[in-house]
Amino acid sequence: MRVGGGDVPRPGDLVVIDLQGRVAGGETFVDTFGDGKRPLALVMGSRPYTRGMCEGVEYVLRSMRAGGKRRVVVPPALGFGEDGADFGAGAQVPTGATLEYVVEVDKVSIAPA
Repeated sequence: MRVGGGDVPRPGDLVVIDLQGRVAGGETFVDTFGDGKRPLALVMGSRPYTRGMCEGVEYVLRSMRAGGKRRVVVPPALGFGEDGADFGAGAQVPTGATLEYVVEVDKVSIAPA
């Protein structure tokens, strides 16, 4: 969608992203795009994942730059696998689901100590 011109995240960096995730061909389970919504801040390489993040999204972030935006398809093995996920308020990912994400890297910086 768009290649950014900023820094590439490294392990331990603080990354601020906007994220929209949905089950392939189905329901949206996370969306931080838009007015009044808060982006997701994470430290690269940290676990457990929160707010709709999964291993596949972190994998993609490793090759993105600040300012970049991508659409990605995440297979079950890099998503929520056989466990699925329940994010409350009716937002669920069934077991074995392929996921579709739009990921935008807003900022990459050194994480606070």
